[in-house]
Amino acid sequence: MRERDIVVIGASRGGFQGLKVLVSQLPGDLPAAIFIVLHIGRHASVLPDLLTAWGPLTARYATHGEKIERGTIRVAPPDRHLVLSEGRVWLNEGAKENFARPAADPLFRSAAMAYGPRVVGVVMSGDLDDGAAGLANIRAQQGFAIVQHPDDCEAASMPRAALDSCGADLLCMEQELARCIQAAVRGKSSSEASEGTQMNKRVFEQEARIAANGLSDPETLDEVGERSALTCPDCGGALWRIRDDHPMRYRCHTGHAFTGLSLEEGIESRSEVAVWSAIRAVHERVIFAKERQRWAERAGNQEQIDIERARIDEAERLAELLRETMRATSLAEEKG
Repeated sequence: MRERDIVVIGASRGGFQGLKVLVSQLPGDLPAAIFIVLHIGRHASVLPDLLTAWGPLTARYATHGEKIERGTIRVAPPDRHLVLSEGRVWLNEGAKENFARPAADPLFRSAAMAYGPRVVGVVMSGDLDDGAAGLANIRAQQGFAIVQHPDDCEAASMPRAALDSCGADLLCMEQELARCIQAAVRGKSSSEASEGTQMNKRVFEQEARIAANGLSDPETLDEVGERSALTCPDCGGALWRIRDDHPMRYRCHTGHAFTGLSLEEGIESRSEVAVWSAIRAVHERVIFAKERQRWAERAGNQEQIDIERARIDEAERLAELLRETMRATSLAEEKG
């Protein structure tokens, strides 16, 4: 049987309750080290204390450079990526991935790179698609993939994205996660990823090295991707589309990385900001035209009064058109 002693878990909205159930059912002598990323951003959290109280394993925030130990739970601290290498835990302030820091993908990717078939990757409830590329990394290195069933999640997007990305060795309900992890650690056989969802191992290894370095030269990114017409929603820099489509993903030279749903969210958000900026600019035209109209009235200049009135009417029509665009967009998102 294959030994697996590294368990990496990614969760976001809805994952808090799932983690409570999970740790309460794990044994105190679990022969594996557990690492958890929950999307908490910069906010302080008592999650490690709660995890310790809920189950027999001791949990705490990971510390930079500490040794990996079996039978422990380490949680990514606020605003730090957690990565694994050379038997130790490392923290960094690298660029956000999928708009998150900490993010699941850097943890999953580093675990796959360092420990390959010894890794069990778990994607739980959450929004968007963090963890999808990371789980594909794990499967590319013959690791074991567990996904919480989307129908059992408060937020099904992360599990669905993971399944679309690379499938899973086990698909389980919240109450079954602990049992599935123990089975994987004990050496349960993994299934072969279908040919249509297999990540290119060579591209993965190159991309992992690029991600570990943070900032990248354009020529280095050219080795794994193609320059895209899209720009990074985080920094505005050029994006490279990684040649491997399992899953489709993008990366910029400052280190920001996105899978499909996260990039779509970023583009939509930036588009909304642009439309509101346009509305603000048009409204300022109305305000200024009204000031000039009042000036013309004081001066008794009827010709200028008529010009400003026409400008006001035109700008107000344009502002209403932009507001209608925003309303239509919001309605479409609600239906979607």
